Amino acid sequence: MPKIAQAPLGMSAESTRHWTENYRLVTQDSGRLFLMAGDQKVEHLNDDFIGGQVATDDSDPEHLFRIASAAPVGCFAAQMGLIARYGMDYRDTPYLLKLNSKTHLIKSAQRDPVSLQWQSMAQVHDFVRHSGLRVVGVGYTIYPGSEFEPTMLSEAARIIQDAHAMGLLAVIWAYPRGKAVGEREQDPHLIAGAAGLAACLGADFVKINPPLNAAGAMDGTLLGEAVAAAGRTQVVCAGGSETDAPEFLQRLYEQIHLGGTQGCATGRNVHQRSQPDAVNFCKAIHAIVVKNRGVDEAVKLLNPNT
Repeated sequence: MPKIAQAPLGMSAESTRHWTENYRLVTQDSGRLFLMAGDQKVEHLNDDFIGGQVATDDSDPEHLFRIASAAPVGCFAAQMGLIARYGMDYRDTPYLLKLNSKTHLIKSAQRDPVSLQWQSMAQVHDFVRHSGLRVVGVGYTIYPGSEFEPTMLSEAARIIQDAHAMGLLAVIWAYPRGKAVGEREQDPHLIAGAAGLAACLGADFVKINPPLNAAGAMDGTLLGEAVAAAGRTQVVCAGGSETDAPEFLQRLYEQIHLGGTQGCATGRNVHQRSQPDAVNFCKAIHAIVVKNRGVDEAVKLLNPNT
């Protein structure tokens, strides 16, 4: 059965109530999170939004908001500036503010990755207060192994504490990366360590790249190490690059039922599709994550008219 989280200690009664409301909203009372990620607008610049098999709709940033408003996602994560520009037309969507991001232009071979906070929590507070949007949480990326790790960890810890004081959820993206990590970014033991690090920061959810076995396949035992290391911080896996929809759903089901994860955080696999296809795909993901359905039943939602 999915784990139902409790609010962390140290919060006021009002903040605890608000946090619990936000947790129930984003997990849709299931204990699992379906996060739609839109932060690639910075992370991957325009590479993920044009060309190849990418739907032509995806060149328009509003495509992200159209999908998130029509699909049964738990929340939509994007930078605060983008949400400020489009949120007025999509007020019913639960939003998660991604507070740091960097482009992919500077590679680890040139300099260890560093991604620092864009907005202060005072600015977040003002945005939540004045925007009229349902902001449910904040997100922040850490790169364990980077020489800039201490700065990012310090920022992350303060952000999480301040977010909880506001009754907001805190989601940490945790990716081991840098010269000290080298080619070990997919090392299962290292990924588990990053998940445990997010727990020590006090994160409610941690997003990781799922570890793969020697054959490059999903391995529930390897993923289970990360879930165990995270403890009461709930683990969700990144969706990765665009892949075949039934294959994605099978992998997601195994991550949850073999690895013990508590949902998924998916971007490219959703928004690179046309809006109708993206919404149907989200319904299939929702069936597995939130409704606890099987793969065969979820696959039928991809083409509901057939």
